Amino acid sequence: MEFRPISRKNFNDFRRIYQQGIATGMATFETETPSFEKWDASRKSFGRIALYDNGEMLGWATLSPVSDRCVYRGVAEVSVYVSSENRGKKYGELLLKELIRISEDNEIWTLNAAMMRENTASLKLHEKCGFRVVGYREKIGRLNGIWRDNILMERRSKIIGIKS
Repeated sequence: MEFRPISRKNFNDFRRIYQQGIATGMATFETETPSFEKWDASRKSFGRIALYDNGEMLGWATLSPVSDRCVYRGVAEVSVYVSSENRGKKYGELLLKELIRISEDNEIWTLNAAMMRENTASLKLHEKCGFRVVGYREKIGRLNGIWRDNILMERRSKIIGIKS
């Protein structure tokens, strides 16, 4: 297995896995996969990784900025998706741990995650990787006519941004 960057070249594999996540009805409020240009503009230039085995993309993880304000330059939001045929095999954990390493290499001190309450696998994954629940947004969005809560999780680095 190896990590590779997500680029225009492998974006169709990315989109296939993202579409599988959309189809679950509990991974995102998005209903369509974005174009490469739209996706590219909304992500950090680092932390765009895909996990491959024998040429097959098993899953991906990315970092997005939470704000343009300089005070939040060390804060990013994580996204982790694993293909439907590869869920439950610890690939999400491999991806998230690598994303954490990359984030700290790039001076990110806080990682945020938001997931639908029903997405218990994602909640457990993030908790296992050092995230804690910091709150929730009640009925923050409606998907397919159903109002959904978002659970907010956060991971504070123990090596970046610790000195006052």
